[in-house]
Amino acid sequence: MTDRTAEFERWRPLLLSVAYRILGGVAEAEDAVQETWLRYEAAEAEPRAPRAYLAAVVTRVAIDVLRSARVRRETYVGPWLPEPLLADPYEDPERTAELADSVSMAALLLLERLSPLERAVFVLREVFDFGYAEVAGAVGRSEDACRQLAARARRHMREGRPRFAADRAEREELAARFFDALREGEMDGLRTLLAADVTVVGDGGGKTPRLARTVAGPDKVARLLTAVFPRMVRAGITYEPRPVNGQPGAVFRDRTGKILQTLVLDIAEGSVQTIRLVLNPDKLRHLGPVADAWEVSAEVKRAR
Repeated sequence: MTDRTAEFERWRPLLLSVAYRILGGVAEAEDAVQETWLRYEAAEAEPRAPRAYLAAVVTRVAIDVLRSARVRRETYVGPWLPEPLLADPYEDPERTAELADSVSMAALLLLERLSPLERAVFVLREVFDFGYAEVAGAVGRSEDACRQLAARARRHMREGRPRFAADRAEREELAARFFDALREGEMDGLRTLLAADVTVVGDGGGKTPRLARTVAGPDKVARLLTAVFPRMVRAGITYEPRPVNGQPGAVFRDRTGKILQTLVLDIAEGSVQTIRLVLNPDKLRHLGPVADAWEVSAEVKRAR
């Protein structure tokens, strides 16, 4: 392994984490990191500050990809959700909770509201604590302009967050009660855990059976979950509670062990605010072999 290869591998987890937060997609983030390596490998001289150089390159690549991706998302079938991430490649023991919150589905959807430049500046500065000089070099703007972009991004992010966010212990305890109630089919118990305006959002991208209608409100959501989940179990579907995008969630598999969907709970103010399901097979392939959702749906319907 050459010195340049070793230096790149040292920073690869950081580059993947930056690119994923800007793009909201694992495959796109991996492609951006690969393009960053090709540019680094082709550079005539070794940069004096490899971390700043590589972060700048991956940011510029990700911004370009994001601008084209937004055009595609305008024609996306149904609700769009980020690709689920089961483990953040970048770890910082001193900032574990902050990094987990910044990669949550809720945070990534708030980032979607920002312009590509605002999003990049926010990720570099607020999430990964890059200095304004480094941020300016990455996005090609002055430091003063980056300060303004960061301030605007922080304001938008604050406005979209719940007033009373749950801490990690509270989220895990409430999620455990949620899955216990789901497993036991306790509709009343489940209903007490749901916010008054709780919703279920499913991203199938037009490639899987969709929810028949928008499901909102604790009564309707509890009724849906306690009606469908037992039939899924009878059809051989299993689920493994585990963090998804740093938040309580689960991975569902068909009877052969193939990935069917992921579920993530958005918990705040003492209740489940949103239940997000990613079913689009294109967004699940990085997790392993993907189940045929249409075939599984037919099996669930037969499992009365």
